[in-house]
Amino acid sequence: MENLKSEIAAFIAERDWEQFHSPKNLAMALSVEASEIVEHFQWLTEEQSRNVPPEKLAEVREEIGDVMIYLTELAEKLGIDLVEAARVKLEINAHKYPIELAKGKASKYTEYR
Repeated sequence: MENLKSEIAAFIAERDWEQFHSPKNLAMALSVEASEIVEHFQWLTEEQSRNVPPEKLAEVREEIGDVMIYLTELAEKLGIDLVEAARVKLEINAHKYPIELAKGKASKYTEYR
């Protein structure tokens, strides 16, 4: 993760893009890139979405890369450790979605009460 952060920082610095990378702009860019992932799956059946052809998968991979870059940069700007944030969120979700209530269900945790 540290290598990736360094590579992203160098890429941005070399292009003098730091001036554009406010948390607001990064959050907006992240949203756009996530939507571009969704676009690849729009109108597919469940089965088609599980068996994406290689050329489409390559396009999805690029969009996922964009999301990772913007998410990493946003976290850096805000002083958030991405890995720690994910671990904390998993812990929170474990309480919201206890195995005995959530296993095999797609319901929101508020429906368990």
